[in-house]
Amino acid sequence: MGGASLVELIAEADERGLAASGLACLDRCVPLLGGGDEVLRPLWAGLAEGVPWDAALVEARMTLGGADVLEDPSADEASTLAHRMLGAVPSRRSAAGLREWADACSVAALQIHRLLDTVPDAGAGPSSVDARRAGRTEGMSPLVAAELRRQVRILEILAQQDPGTGGLRQALDLSTEGRRVLRAVVSRRERGSRV
Repeated sequence: MGGASLVELIAEADERGLAASGLACLDRCVPLLGGGDEVLRPLWAGLAEGVPWDAALVEARMTLGGADVLEDPSADEASTLAHRMLGAVPSRRSAAGLREWADACSVAALQIHRLLDTVPDAGAGPSSVDARRAGRTEGMSPLVAAELRRQVRILEILAQQDPGTGGLRQALDLSTEGRRVLRAVVSRRERGSRV
């Protein structure tokens, strides 16, 4: 993978790019939150229209829950990570708060994909995700590689686009594609656990 690393892209992103990056990571992980495909659409709409998303955020959290899962010792690590992403969404969009959230979402989403991939990541270990985000991509498992590509592409698109909804639309499309992939993975996993 050429170009800037994911860490560099997040460091250089503006407020809108950070908000979309974090929201896209969360959106792809909605299957682990037990939500439908449209549950985060009001947050995307608020971002596109440049309006506060606090009311839409409260509604999304009520729909998806989260507190019970975070306190449930039987909840699996992937679901817990997804609920932490939702719980950490900044209610007010500021560059500093969004950068911290987008960075944490990037790490969590990659870790979730690493946990759910049936093919082991050759760099598996505590520092594996950090290495991938820094650009060391050799031996990546397919699910992690695809998630890394989506994260990088979304930030690149938003950095290149003039303010408007075109870049956000592309980011949402990429996120929707990733959500479908993860939903299929989660579904296969659930079927396997019932056998």
